[in-house]
Amino acid sequence: MSIGTRTITVGIDGSRASLDAADWAAREAGRRRLPLRLLHAGADPVVPARIPDVDVPAGRARSALDRAAIQLSYAHPALDIIARSTDTPAVPALLAEAAEAETLVLGSRGFTGFAGFLIGSVALAVAAGAEHPVVLVRAGELPEDERMPTVDGTPPSAAPYLPVVLGLDLDHPADDLIRYAFDTAAVRSAPLHVVHTWTLPPLRGYAPGMPLPGDTAEREDGKRHVLTSTLQPWRHKFPETPVSEQVIYGHPGHHLLKSSTRAGLLVIGRRSGEGLGRAAHSLIHHATCPVAVVPHN
Repeated sequence: MSIGTRTITVGIDGSRASLDAADWAAREAGRRRLPLRLLHAGADPVVPARIPDVDVPAGRARSALDRAAIQLSYAHPALDIIARSTDTPAVPALLAEAAEAETLVLGSRGFTGFAGFLIGSVALAVAAGAEHPVVLVRAGELPEDERMPTVDGTPPSAAPYLPVVLGLDLDHPADDLIRYAFDTAAVRSAPLHVVHTWTLPPLRGYAPGMPLPGDTAEREDGKRHVLTSTLQPWRHKFPETPVSEQVIYGHPGHHLLKSSTRAGLLVIGRRSGEGLGRAAHSLIHHATCPVAVVPHN
């Protein structure tokens, strides 16, 4: 990716969810020392503006894009913020932005009564087709939600970051996916927890929690060795990032959802040219932290 296209871009539609996603995107842009680009797609375009020099003519009602840009410029005064609107429909506009941005961030409404996402068709279509990573942020996500709880009076903003969790398929251990996870953990000075899940065809008489048959246990040991070997070069590239590894028998959706309850970000892969699989759909809808969907070959 060229230096000129390195931005964090967020879709703005005026909803609470998109504003919470924009605040997450602003923090991510600050961590990565990149510009933040705000995009409003659809009807009622406004004149492009560079923030903080937003000049809204007297008597004109501020648009959702204007309001978001102004709020973010006050909350993140050191950030380079660029606001743009287009009358192109949302999905093609966001996919075009995703092709240029380092990361595209989208908001989603939270389920009422329990943690999780309620993802609209636009967000799903973009996450399934974008050329670069897409991060989905649920409504209500706060800065302190990505950090360790504090109990000794430490300000939340000074608390260490929660781990980044990477779900890794050892049959397709794509460099783009692993690089994104390591880099994301590094810019946070956060630990990285890598999870590989695997299954066999149904075993007669086996129930979850029972010891695996001998040959199956040997397969699991082999997968642990492969995971360690796969990550070894990345540990050398990111020597200051603590890395933990977990190989576990079972379905990825279940175990990665459990891991997401103790994570600041969940990173999952999507093979380029393919849509979102069943496990990815489950994780996107129900993870309790933001989810990054990273396309790879």
